[in-house]
Amino acid sequence: MPKPRWRYCPVALALMATLWPQLSLSESYFNPAFLSDGAASVADLSQFEQGHRQAPGLYRVDIWRNDEFIGTLDVPFQTAEDDPPPSAGGLTPCITRAMLERMGVNFAAFPTLATLAAGQCAPLKTAIPGSEVAFNFASLRLNISLPQVAMQNSARGYIPPEQWDEGIPAMLLNYSFSGNRGSDDDSYYLNLQSGLNYGAWRLRNNGAWRYSSSNGTRHNEWQNIGTWAQRTVIPLKSELVLGDNNTGNDVFDSVGFRGGRLYSSDSMYPDSMQGYAPTVRGIARTPAKVVIRQNGYVVYQGYVQAGGFAITDLNPTSSSGDLDVTVEEKDGSQQRYVVPYSTVPLLQREGRLKYDLVAGDYRSGNSDQNTPFFTQGTLIAGLTNGYTLYGGTQLASRYTALALGAGKNLGDWGAVSLDLTHARSQLADDSRHEGQSLRFLYAKSLNRFGTNFQLLGYRYSTKGFYTLDDVAWRVMEGYQYSDEDGDNDGLPDVQSYHNLAWNKKGRLQVNISQSLGDYGSLYLSGSEQTYWGTRDASTWYQLGYAGGVKGVSYSVSWSWNQAVGIDGTDKIVAFNLSVPFSLFSGHAYRRDSAFDRAYATASASRSSEGDSSWQTGVSGTLLDDRNLNYSVTQGHSNNGGVSSGSASANWLATYGTLGAGYNYSGSQHDLNWQLSGGMVGHADGVTLSQPLGDTNVLIKAPGASGVSIENQTGVKTDWRGYAVMPYATVYRYNRVALNTNTMSNNTDVENNVSSVVPTKGALVRASFDTRIGVRALLTAMHANQPVPFGAVVREVNIGVTSMVGDDGQIYLSGLPLAGELLIQWGNGASAQCRAPYTLPETSLQQAITLKEIRCD
Repeated sequence: MPKPRWRYCPVALALMATLWPQLSLSESYFNPAFLSDGAASVADLSQFEQGHRQAPGLYRVDIWRNDEFIGTLDVPFQTAEDDPPPSAGGLTPCITRAMLERMGVNFAAFPTLATLAAGQCAPLKTAIPGSEVAFNFASLRLNISLPQVAMQNSARGYIPPEQWDEGIPAMLLNYSFSGNRGSDDDSYYLNLQSGLNYGAWRLRNNGAWRYSSSNGTRHNEWQNIGTWAQRTVIPLKSELVLGDNNTGNDVFDSVGFRGGRLYSSDSMYPDSMQGYAPTVRGIARTPAKVVIRQNGYVVYQGYVQAGGFAITDLNPTSSSGDLDVTVEEKDGSQQRYVVPYSTVPLLQREGRLKYDLVAGDYRSGNSDQNTPFFTQGTLIAGLTNGYTLYGGTQLASRYTALALGAGKNLGDWGAVSLDLTHARSQLADDSRHEGQSLRFLYAKSLNRFGTNFQLLGYRYSTKGFYTLDDVAWRVMEGYQYSDEDGDNDGLPDVQSYHNLAWNKKGRLQVNISQSLGDYGSLYLSGSEQTYWGTRDASTWYQLGYAGGVKGVSYSVSWSWNQAVGIDGTDKIVAFNLSVPFSLFSGHAYRRDSAFDRAYATASASRSSEGDSSWQTGVSGTLLDDRNLNYSVTQGHSNNGGVSSGSASANWLATYGTLGAGYNYSGSQHDLNWQLSGGMVGHADGVTLSQPLGDTNVLIKAPGASGVSIENQTGVKTDWRGYAVMPYATVYRYNRVALNTNTMSNNTDVENNVSSVVPTKGALVRASFDTRIGVRALLTAMHANQPVPFGAVVREVNIGVTSMVGDDGQIYLSGLPLAGELLIQWGNGASAQCRAPYTLPETSLQQAITLKEIRCD
């Protein structure tokens, strides 16, 4: 009969102590011998006698300062001398000077902290009165509360520049290729954005190749959109750019230049704007190609289905500058309109100075303009009581401009700015002019009413006012043509028209949205530009309504656009409807299956010329990560009474995005495709990726192949364990986490979360300590007995550690197939043994391997 095992004695002892409290007047003590057959079978566990105790050492914890996440760090912990709460595990952190610097502590105000040596533990509670430290061992979260007077900068989100990461040396390449093979014409577009990072410097080039063939004529062109070098100037909180770039648009209109620019970087400051890019909306009557130009360069070219569309991922070449949108329909007709691209009123916090200095040659993508040398300087100052004062000047050989303005935060009434620009100009015919321009901007979010005035602006210019862009024209008037023949008539299409005798007079810009609660929302976007010398105006407006009920969404939109000097007015109204299949399966809002993620769609449109069309179809997402989108439609148009149809799919893959589509309308058939991705060359090799952003993160987890990155659709590590997380936020903490559920059986990671703070344009590295090997549950025997419970285990070659459990069982991960374990249960040579082991190769494919080993 086997001897009884006393594993459950702690429960019995606790019950006795409760029933007879007089037995517990002295310190409670549990005999470790009860854990096994005798004291010899248990290691020295004295450090755990007090209960709720953890072993001191180095732990990786999340640090929160005043309820704000600071980062994930390896922090040394010591045994607490006082009586901490049970959640702390009997530990207290060793908070060093480096940690306090990272948290933004003002050392000058606390002499005790100023004398700390590197690595020395700070007496935080006595040195900073009012500070508190709380540690939760279960969640590995360290909460540190510091009074605001102890901080160098009280702004929320402040990260000291010492923590900014300039990144690693790297070569970068972004590519985007789209093409169309049609019955009557072919067109291709390739955009390449290459770069080199070294230290704080970033060298960039942006170029595009375009090819078109129609009616026997071909056009083949390579455009160098820009080449420049830039770097951060941290002491000035500024950016330096040398080469091809664009000026800011705070005071003057943005223009391209080739030269140098030094300007304040808003993103280096806490709680500052991260930038703005407009959403380009429109209505396509048929499957169409959308081309967007800025400053004469094609910055976007893609394909959309019939109905309303919205392009939200636009990456303009400059921070401002109007966007010229062309929608090329399959029947040869075209829509053209301009989307204004400006920022909200110019407001700065009190005491903040923002400057922008530029010197260089004027540069545009238009061969009909000169390249005069000019200088520009602007300054914006934040004053007290919510006022902002700003101004600037532009100087060239044939142009002089001076601007002065002010802005005011009106509290509940929003924000407003007003400025006046005076300019002297000499035009292409050598005529001289002098005039003024008054600009008004207003922005307000009426949360109570659901109204958001994203931008409401008006500019009035006198007859003698001209801009630097106007002065650069070689001729007083003329048409500018695109390189492609959109209507297949053998003639190039008109892209724009200018007439300096019709200089700009009044311009209204509006971008308003109104929430209607459960009844949907309304939006109005548009602009209207009037001119001196003509009653015609350039107009673009879009009015829309969108709503939904029980997963069914619907929208109605109306657009109107007209350009001065170009015949024709486009007025289009469209209706869109989307019904989820889950409504019929009874799964309500669940989207677990591909069927429930499918939608029935319908759209219809009608133009002012009487052309109407309608389409019905099915769209949805496939694959486990829902990274494959598809759409199939069938429709009809009254223009010739032809039927039309389309099918498209877009796959967001690990190494890029791939899209393909097929369209037909009557006898016309078209096949289009889009391919984009990125490539990064670094010290450890070459890594392919999805399209890169301006700032990116290189993930290094050697050997951990096929591991997904949390919150990054389609991003996985390659066969070497590397991946790129694009579009990192500059000067802010970026959380990078590996999805441990996607790791293979032979992969483990010491910690799956890291955080980085990149500077602008950097490629920062987030490294993870991976263990590639076997997961094993080994039973170690010593002198025909299991090794003592609680003994410490270490693999002598790679340093993997663990602890012995019941019956000599040891769980280890990342083990090599052959190695040696060192097992210690006390001090001296008699309290340790070594256990060599060998595991079969099939262990690498198993979830866990069981084996008994001998320890001598």
